Amino acid sequence: MKYLIVNADDFGASHGINRGIQEAHQRGILTSTSLLVNAAGSREAAELSRTAPELSVGLHADLGNELHATAADPGRRLRNELEKQFSRFEELMGRPPTHLDSHHNLHRDTKALPAFLDLAIKHGLPLREHSPVRYFSKFYGQWGGQTHLEQISVESLARMLETEIGEGLTELSCHPGYVEADYVTGYSVEREAELRALCDPVIVEALAAQSIQLVSYHDLSKVLANAPR
Repeated sequence: MKYLIVNADDFGASHGINRGIQEAHQRGILTSTSLLVNAAGSREAAELSRTAPELSVGLHADLGNELHATAADPGRRLRNELEKQFSRFEELMGRPPTHLDSHHNLHRDTKALPAFLDLAIKHGLPLREHSPVRYFSKFYGQWGGQTHLEQISVESLARMLETEIGEGLTELSCHPGYVEADYVTGYSVEREAELRALCDPVIVEALAAQSIQLVSYHDLSKVLANAPR
């Protein structure tokens, strides 16, 4: 059986991104998202999530400043910051996260990974690329500093569903949102293109044609329990 978690990074980054993620869940195939807890729209995102109980919400830890800071014990500093962001998540959401990942995938850094693994084990969380869920990141509209809207078109997403999603559990990462004049980011028009693709009825048809079942991180333990051994 093919199971697909469609997870949006950057929940909480801005009002426009929050609105796009909410729309992609309500009108499209989005099943999951990851929350930035110290961003301008973090509290709004948490409030929006309460209107969408089926949307799983994980922690999108942002360690950019901590990772590059000089400290006598960088490992402890990173662990402390992760624990602070975990606590902030619980404060905002009123519950623990369903999964764990990081802004710009900084958990891949060898200095940061041990802290992330410790947090994931301590709280029983699936960590991106370190759980039974395969991570698929090709639905992204920019590389080499250039925009590639063809990579995040409806046709491209449908083709990815046909050729790239195999048996078992896969997380397809995405970054839907709306462009805002007061929120400057290097990934902007691409977010709106992603949103259009995620909400297109053709994609629902493509999922059905490939017998792909949409799930969220809420469903992870149940899916794993029912998986063939």
